[in-house]
Amino acid sequence: MKNILVTGGAGYIGSHTLLELIKAGFRVISVDNYYNSIDLSYQLVEEITGAKIKKYQLDLADKNDVEIVFQENQIDGIIHFAALKSVPDSVANPIFCYQNNNNSTLIIAHYANKYNVKNLVFSSSCSVYGNVSPEDLPVQEDTPIRKAESPYAYSKQNGEVFLKSICEVSNLKVFALRYFNPVGAHPSGQLGEFPSKHSNNLVPIITQTAAGIRDHMTVFGDNWNTRDGSCIRDYIHVTDIALAHVLALQKLFHPEWNNQFEIINLGSGKGVSVFEAIKSFEEVSGVKVNYKMGDRREGDVEAIYSLPQKAKRVLGWEAQYDVNDMMTSAWQWQLKLIELGFNLTKI
Repeated sequence: MKNILVTGGAGYIGSHTLLELIKAGFRVISVDNYYNSIDLSYQLVEEITGAKIKKYQLDLADKNDVEIVFQENQIDGIIHFAALKSVPDSVANPIFCYQNNNNSTLIIAHYANKYNVKNLVFSSSCSVYGNVSPEDLPVQEDTPIRKAESPYAYSKQNGEVFLKSICEVSNLKVFALRYFNPVGAHPSGQLGEFPSKHSNNLVPIITQTAAGIRDHMTVFGDNWNTRDGSCIRDYIHVTDIALAHVLALQKLFHPEWNNQFEIINLGSGKGVSVFEAIKSFEEVSGVKVNYKMGDRREGDVEAIYSLPQKAKRVLGWEAQYDVNDMMTSAWQWQLKLIELGFNLTKI
């Protein structure tokens, strides 16, 4: 049984990936500093799977603590999620963003090289493409990289550059998965994204508004050059993303896979606007969402969606859940959060 180190494993995508790794027969080791997460995620994964997770609470910027993890475990592969993910927070404090996101990637790569760990899946982002022009849609892996629209996006661009250059002079093999907008919750309704003051993601804001935790939500701009004036995103179910990370890791372990650095988009291939997302939620939940219009938000990209054929060709992966499935599971999880005692005070 192979041992997989997952950084940021208590987080939203990380916890769902732990679950799918366990189901696929891997033994998991997780590190997290709980900046964007809580340790209850581990408990829920253990309840669903019946497996135990070996976990460390540490900051990946602390080299000594990170090395202890490598010393205490025979690690066969790494999935690196740990990062600050809020675009507005990165705009407000870019140095903090770079210190966390880029330093952690370099430190993980350093110890992977030192302890002869050859397989790494990097959690990248569609934000690396920048503000894509309409003629470049849908986005493919060879779509030109434009100026980053936020420090967060720039940190992901940097992470890819760092890892590609390290691959060229080492035995490290990397998949950089540029996923689009993760939403939803585990189909069981027992695992999802925990509320965070650092979160600015659309779907949790929709469900919190529907639950009365927020008085209203804000749609940032209705004057974008899109079909209904709101931003367009390629939403993808979190379980689909988790499964793609497992498939990428399995591909790295395949003896015939020799590519040192490979980039793959993860998306549904369909663009959904903010207004369309709200409408989908209202249809599946039967709950009206109170929203107000606001100004455009600095760092936002007008429209971006993917062409995910390479993921199907290389990994045998394609999205299984549509936007209504995503909204249904997100609402089930919101109700579970209330049951667990979260979100009981207004935001």
